[in-house]
Amino acid sequence: MESFIIEGGRPLRGEITPQGAKNEALEVICATLLTDEPVTLKNIPDILDVNNLILLLKEMGVKVTKEGPGIFTFQADDLHLDYLESEKFVKKCSSLRGSVLTFGPLLARFGKATVAKPGGDKIGRRRLDTHFLGFKHLGADFRRVEGRDVYEITASGLKGCHMLLDEASVTGTANIIMAAVLARGTTTIYNAACEPYIQQLCRLLNAMGARISGIASNLLTIEGVEHLHRAEHQILPDMIEVGSFIGMAAMVGDGVCIKNASLRNLGIIPDTFRRLGVTIEEHGDDLYIPRHDTYQIDSFLDGSIMTIADAPWPGLTPDLLSVLIVVATQAEGSVLFHQKMFESRLFFVDKLIDMGAQIILCDPHRAVVIGHNHHIRLRAGRMTSPDIRAGIALLIAAMSANGTSRIDNIAQIDRGYENIEGRLNLLGANIQRVDN
Repeated sequence: MESFIIEGGRPLRGEITPQGAKNEALEVICATLLTDEPVTLKNIPDILDVNNLILLLKEMGVKVTKEGPGIFTFQADDLHLDYLESEKFVKKCSSLRGSVLTFGPLLARFGKATVAKPGGDKIGRRRLDTHFLGFKHLGADFRRVEGRDVYEITASGLKGCHMLLDEASVTGTANIIMAAVLARGTTTIYNAACEPYIQQLCRLLNAMGARISGIASNLLTIEGVEHLHRAEHQILPDMIEVGSFIGMAAMVGDGVCIKNASLRNLGIIPDTFRRLGVTIEEHGDDLYIPRHDTYQIDSFLDGSIMTIADAPWPGLTPDLLSVLIVVATQAEGSVLFHQKMFESRLFFVDKLIDMGAQIILCDPHRAVVIGHNHHIRLRAGRMTSPDIRAGIALLIAAMSANGTSRIDNIAQIDRGYENIEGRLNLLGANIQRVDN
């Protein structure tokens, strides 16, 4: 197991370019299972979760060719169907959250999928009911396999229908879309997730011959087709990494430019940081964050304390609340963070409190941060990364702290951030990767 050793207090300056979007990559890679023709994907990030998913597809029989840095061609023309029912496949899926996105394509194309509880972050309950209910609406049946902790989903032929999702689940929406594109008839999905990565999935599928309308809304209409064909697709920059870089630049930056940030796909992320007092300049598709000796949290118009809460797109992504909490620790003023979507994601704040942050954890969903306004620096310490986003938040805290910190279990950070220490060291950080 590896760890990071971080020397705090070193200013960052220069330019950095965000990687390809992790969540989009997981979706579009699985979409290549829907055709036997080659599909080329560009800007794939070199991160643990994505690399493990590509390895899983290879073991399933997908031909994977690396065409260049971040460019891969996938061809699923000879899948090992027996392997998809094996204990080895089930075990692989149970250790990889992204494997859940294979269920829809496999069901649509082959009429069967074996489902195990997927792995991933330990950030509370992440149920699969939305996926299963969507498949059931399309005509699939479920059977629990006795003696194995798995379910079999089968369908002699999926049929289009109207469905109202119980929640705007991103992976649930993606899975149902991929199942519906090959179903007979027309499917309408209401309360669909509509974040940019779902939009990108729909655009790729349309390029492959699908007929999806209503893209970017929460009401999608899908006219089923008999088959899909080859296509090429460019993955967006990762909005979570862009937000992470904004947070780093605000706390320890001496002028940082985030290149090619795809501003139109960031939603309210920049304005949420601005609510904490962070100055963000827009230069074309680049973002520039100047040095901040201080930044002041806004209040509401009636003078009440600022509240920042996550919500389904176009609301604030829950993946950035951890970073925003760390940024708030050095702001002037106070702010209430309300994490509505995952009940355990705020528990990492005890590590920030150990570093000297003034945070009141009200309950599993709410925390009040009282900013130090740079009068008191965080203290260095030894920490363990519980998940991807808390991991990057702790890294930002360590970079701003007084002294040298250590973060263990950095495989969690590697799941979502490509060569993060190398890229930040080029800006002036001092982060070393060591073996325990």
